[in-house]
Amino acid sequence: MPTKSPVEDEVVAAVGRLLRRGLPVTPAAADPVLLDLRGIIARAVDPADETSRTAALDGTLRGLLARFPDTRYAPAARALFGLPPATPGQTLTVRRDLAAEQAGHEVHHFRKRVEPRLIEKIAWELLADADRFTRSRMIAPRLAPAAERQPVQADPFAWEVAEHEEHLCRLWSAIYAARAELLAVERLISLDADQIDILHTAVTAAWRWAVARAEAIGYTTAFAPDLEPDGLIALPGWIPTLTEAQASRLTEAASGGASREQFVHSLHGETGLGNTWAEGFLARAAPSEGPEKNGSLS
Repeated sequence: MPTKSPVEDEVVAAVGRLLRRGLPVTPAAADPVLLDLRGIIARAVDPADETSRTAALDGTLRGLLARFPDTRYAPAARALFGLPPATPGQTLTVRRDLAAEQAGHEVHHFRKRVEPRLIEKIAWELLADADRFTRSRMIAPRLAPAAERQPVQADPFAWEVAEHEEHLCRLWSAIYAARAELLAVERLISLDADQIDILHTAVTAAWRWAVARAEAIGYTTAFAPDLEPDGLIALPGWIPTLTEAQASRLTEAASGGASREQFVHSLHGETGLGNTWAEGFLARAAPSEGPEKNGSLS
């Protein structure tokens, strides 16, 4: 195993200290080294407020544990931090017993051999998350409540600034909408839902992703020519591998504010493209009973 840096050691130790109380993270239990991670700061509604960053840390940890990469130890990792099958408020001893049971190990062996590796894995996931935010030049704009109307002055500079913010908000709205649908597809697959429901949601995800790609191309062309649209469209999450021609075809079908119905109609007969998109998701799902469905975008 490679030697850890001092920062990695600090993050590992801080994650270990969170075990004492488990989730939810409280300000008293939140270590500054975790609150100062770039991914936490970027997600906080108010980065200057410790309570806001604590909430961001809690949400980030829950997301990482929900998608824990080691499927064998995922339930154990969640139980260890107080997530189901554990419950909030249980002591570390109780949570550790549950985690050991989920992992199929004797408690002493789990504590000495397995638990430290789970803590390290979570710490590394937090560091990887922070690195992704550090390398990304685009972070969603933070919104704050407006106490009064904020009219745009009748001035060319004010118009330009307002137009830029308008396009930026449309871009991030599309990115988050695509993210939501991609998550919905993965959730249905995990639930072993009916294949028809998965395919319907996958088509919606294709439409949302294509809208986001169109917005990314429009935004970078008009306001940020030094940014690559592909870097922005990677933010919503994993999608099946597409050729440049296939990505462009989806984008064309979604451009101009096309509705889902218009998007599907435009791609009528594009069975090859539909199969590429649908099978990319279905290949990751467990085999199910019933007739095969083709990937027609409908």
